[in-house]
Amino acid sequence: MRQGRPRRPIELPEEERVHLQAVAGSHSLPYSLVLRARLVLMSADGVDNHTIGRKLSLSTQSVCKWRQRYITHGVEGLHDELRPGRPRSISDEKVATLVRKTLETKPKDGTHWSLRTMARETRLSHPTVHRIWQAFGLQPHRQRHFKLSTDPFFVEKVRDIVGLYLNPPEKAVVLCVDEKSQIQALDRTQPMLPMGLGYVEGVTHDYERHGTTTLFAALDIANGKVLTECKRQHRHQEYLNFLKRVDENVPRKLDVHVVVDNYATHKYPKVKRWLATHPRWHIHYTPTYASWLNQIEIWFNIITQKAIRRGAFSSVKELIAKIEQFVKAYNVKSHPFTWTATADSILEKIERLSKANSETGH
Repeated sequence: MRQGRPRRPIELPEEERVHLQAVAGSHSLPYSLVLRARLVLMSADGVDNHTIGRKLSLSTQSVCKWRQRYITHGVEGLHDELRPGRPRSISDEKVATLVRKTLETKPKDGTHWSLRTMARETRLSHPTVHRIWQAFGLQPHRQRHFKLSTDPFFVEKVRDIVGLYLNPPEKAVVLCVDEKSQIQALDRTQPMLPMGLGYVEGVTHDYERHGTTTLFAALDIANGKVLTECKRQHRHQEYLNFLKRVDENVPRKLDVHVVVDNYATHKYPKVKRWLATHPRWHIHYTPTYASWLNQIEIWFNIITQKAIRRGAFSSVKELIAKIEQFVKAYNVKSHPFTWTATADSILEKIERLSKANSETGH
């Protein structure tokens, strides 16, 4: 096997390794920067230049170049070099003032800065404000919703469920179960206008309601297949009947491990009594406010985006038929979701979020 030339060893301090790992796993930073961070990490782990190039689809010369750039300039060397152009007309002080004002203040007459309000405040053009915000990844107009779990057994439950995903028990099936309630059969008041060259599909803003259905689903994490059933309501009776159907579809020789959230229906006394009489069933509850740990939520998002949200249904029967059609086609080519997050990585992220939350005084 071809080996790369002898290399000057890269020794990464722990803090810098953590930083590079964050860059290498980023979905928002430029891909070229992500690739170079992976390159440095692989080089620090002793991988030769030729192997790095093959794995990252880079030439050996490129690997050598960026490796040397890192040795010489550190992390800063992984960024693209500035090309010559017109001298920057905005001073560093003005840029710093704009960034600080964006991060630390709000306009007197609003909840957040817009391009034009910030431009008036700083006496810069709004394209200039836009470029600076873009360069620093600032988006005052956007928010991300979150809710930290208050579950006293949060750590234990995370380790339990992630353990099921990464190391499933032998002679058992692991299912992610939940229900998507109140799916509306909506029909537009006028026919849709088809997409054409130069314009998108047109739909009326108003619609007619024709009833609702609740979709119960169980996702097998081993093969990605789903077992579903649509019901009129989502009481404990419907949930229990769905569990019985699942039980009928799982071979008797296998145990059943179920990941489910803390919805009251899932803990109803009658449901608990049924589970007590079926010892092969093992229930794993997600922590409170952490239903994102349940892989079925990923699948619910898929069916919503691909089969429900943009559909037009004149009846609940038509809606159910569309759901069943989608499920049948999905199971033919299903594949398991790739779960890579470890319990430790999840807990570290939650700890950082909790720390940031406490620092803001909330």
